[in-house]
Amino acid sequence: MIAENLHHVQARMQAAAQAAGRAPGAVQLLAVSKTFPAAAVREAFGAGQYAFGENYIQEAVEKITALADLRSQLQWHCIGPIQSNKTRPVAEHFDWVHTVDRLKIAQRLSEQRPEHLPPLQVCIQVNVDGGATKSGVAPGEALVLAREVVALPRLQLRGLMCIPEPAPDFEAACAVFTRARSLFDALNAEGLALDTLSMGMSSDLEAAIHSGSTMVRVGSAIFGARDYTH
Repeated sequence: MIAENLHHVQARMQAAAQAAGRAPGAVQLLAVSKTFPAAAVREAFGAGQYAFGENYIQEAVEKITALADLRSQLQWHCIGPIQSNKTRPVAEHFDWVHTVDRLKIAQRLSEQRPEHLPPLQVCIQVNVDGGATKSGVAPGEALVLAREVVALPRLQLRGLMCIPEPAPDFEAACAVFTRARSLFDALNAEGLALDTLSMGMSSDLEAAIHSGSTMVRVGSAIFGARDYTH
């Protein structure tokens, strides 16, 4: 079932890229495996998926440990909020972090990243549509934070991530995602060599790809409905 779902999501991504006049491989798929067991990740890996996103740090570390035999072949992305007292396990276990939204978190990740590991790949989370309950730096403050992150050792700034409020239709979703793309382009025009725009999920990946996303974060369309009762 997971292999079949992966194939379907990849077909959606390819069709969206083609419709937008983009190369088929221009967008990476991040499989969001939060709340699903290590066995589901192993099954997805067996179907050719290697990049996985996790929101809950303790759950993720347990999963990463359970899948230690695949560690060199898997790429783990932290896509959930990070409290300052939870930066160490993130710095020690993940390959990517999408949710840096203040300097203190970036500094702690930099200090706690083990020397024997490659630099932690980082995206700055931007609250692109001003949602009151959303994490992320305000768009107008993104450049300052980006320059501060670039100056830190053991981190490599790759781009931006956003989680806008659900939009009523394709056009409305594109309008918000295009704002994120414009900010991404503006930061690059300031001399930042960004290559990653992490936006789009199961319900709106077509609009995100149309607007310039380079990485979509898809969970339920791959793994099925989530059970949060545990």
